[in-house]
Order: sequence, then C-alpha cells, then structure tokens
Amino acid sequence: MSDSSHLELAFKSIRIFANDGTVDMAELNQLLDIAMRDGQVDDDEKRVLGSIFRHAEKTRLSIAVRARIREVRQKYSI
Repeated sequence: MSDSSHLELAFKSIRIFANDGTVDMAELNQLLDIAMRDGQVDDDEKRVLGSIFRHAEKTRLSIAVRARIREVRQKYSI
C-alpha cells in the first residue's frame, strides 16, 4: 500500500479538471494506474476516486468514460 497514492490521485485530478473541466479516457486511465500501482485499491484511494467520479459525472463525459467509471465503481465497490 502506498501511503501517498491517494494524495497523488487528488493532485492529479486537480490538474485534469483545471485543464478543461472534465475527464477523458486517457486521463481516467492515468488516475486508475496511480490507484492500481500496488495491485489494489485501498480505502483512501476509493474515497478519493469516489470524489473524483462524483465531480466528473457532473460534467460532459463520453459514453465510454461513463461506462468505465461505472465498471470501476462496481469492481472496487466505490
């Protein structure tokens, strides 16, 4: 477990949303790569990802990104 991976996720998401206000598939995959770096999604990462997903779902997302978020939510109980 990486003690700072959830912080890295939070900072990365700030940069992503500051860019254009939304998340594309490449950006979502970058976030998921950070969370999965150690092979698991811990509670802190789930909390941060949940917050990112809630924010993202209020923006215009592609159908593919919405589906991927839904899949990740189900798979990791986020």
